[in-house]
Amino acid sequence: MVSPGTLDTRGSDFARLSRKIADAGLLDRRPFYYAIRLSIAVVVYAGCWALFAWVGDSWLQLLVAAAMAVVFAQLGFFAHDLGHRQVFRTRRPSDITGLLIGNLGIGLGWGWWNAKHNRHHANPNHEDHDPDVSPAIIVWSTEQAAKSNGLPRFIAKYQAYWFFPLLTLEGWHLHVASFKALFEPSAKRRWVELALLVAHFAIYFGAVFAVLPFGKGLLFLIVHQGLFGLYLGSTFAPNHKGMPVLTKEDKLDFLRKQVLTSRNVRGGLFTDVALGQLNYQIEHHLFPNMPAPNLRKAQPIVQQYCAEIGVSYLQTGLIDSYGQALRHLHEVGAPLR
Repeated sequence: MVSPGTLDTRGSDFARLSRKIADAGLLDRRPFYYAIRLSIAVVVYAGCWALFAWVGDSWLQLLVAAAMAVVFAQLGFFAHDLGHRQVFRTRRPSDITGLLIGNLGIGLGWGWWNAKHNRHHANPNHEDHDPDVSPAIIVWSTEQAAKSNGLPRFIAKYQAYWFFPLLTLEGWHLHVASFKALFEPSAKRRWVELALLVAHFAIYFGAVFAVLPFGKGLLFLIVHQGLFGLYLGSTFAPNHKGMPVLTKEDKLDFLRKQVLTSRNVRGGLFTDVALGQLNYQIEHHLFPNMPAPNLRKAQPIVQQYCAEIGVSYLQTGLIDSYGQALRHLHEVGAPLR
């Protein structure tokens, strides 16, 4: 159980930090940055498909598949920022751009992912409320492991070894979940989202098998979607995996709930770009609508403030973050071995 601090100060610690961040101008929009970033991403995306057509029937297409996996993930990061209103202040332009990038561009349901991700932000690493720690295949706590059965129970025994191989299926899982969500009663924009998803996969599969014979085309899909899922999963894994898993017994104020369940990853420009600037996960969770390029500037302010009020602030290297996550997964599965 995580220590909640003093509940009579609930909200006031965060309010003081918010004033520091606002006074530093770090919540201001960055339209020029996002215009350049999106322009580059769209040009590279189109360039990958042009390269695919130019390479033709060749095993070199597997290299194109790898490059395209990176581009798809980078567009996913941009869609993530759109969902948090980091790019546009209002819903309409955020939704239109998100639908075009998510549903049409990379085949991920904008509405479904947004709703799921907002639930995660509201209660990160909470067993009962965070969909990212629901025990589907991987289990995240000893309590979940004890209740598991079937395939999750089999995998949980050595899930630290299974974790990265399973991420190669994450891309397909996201695509399937995007379609399934549109048939839920609560689905919004059902037919618009469905039409855009169908258009994406009609163009995607049509282009692949128009250029490549069936065997090479199938291998292209396996490599592209496998690396896409592996890349996305590898950028999300350092953020919360291996951090405290909360239950209904934990009563935390907003600041502690976000900081104590999140982990930052150190690094320079390459790390920032590769991880979609989600390596500043603590700052992102505290201020989800803060433009991504401002997170680096907010990081020392937040870290110093946490030290002043006695809140643990975890920041580590990328490799060590994976080690922490995998050790946690292995420990969770220990009772089943």
